[in-house]
Amino acid sequence: MTRHRAESWGRRAETYAALWLQLKGYRILARRVRTPAGEIDLIARRGRQVAFVEVKARGDLRAAAEALSGRGTHRIGRAAKFLLSRYVRAGDSARFDAVLVRPWRLPVHMMGAWLGD
Repeated sequence: MTRHRAESWGRRAETYAALWLQLKGYRILARRVRTPAGEIDLIARRGRQVAFVEVKARGDLRAAAEALSGRGTHRIGRAAKFLLSRYVRAGDSARFDAVLVRPWRLPVHMMGAWLGD
């Protein structure tokens, strides 16, 4: 897959993930948030819970889950530290979620997919 096609598929996957989370009662607070430490794909809220969400789009579920590497999750954890004061209020809790997107299948939402640093 060319870089352009991969980027396009990734953007569509983020849109599918955002729609899936909205159907589950989440409000999308931000998309593709860049920080000095890296980018967070989605930030979503449901009640007092704020989720920093990594979206992985692959051909099958196993490949998508394996794409949640230790280095990538560490980067997302560092990026979230830059954003906590902006999105997490007193009394809220925050967690790291993943949404795995595959062609022609419903997305899979993994709540608390990993622990932050």
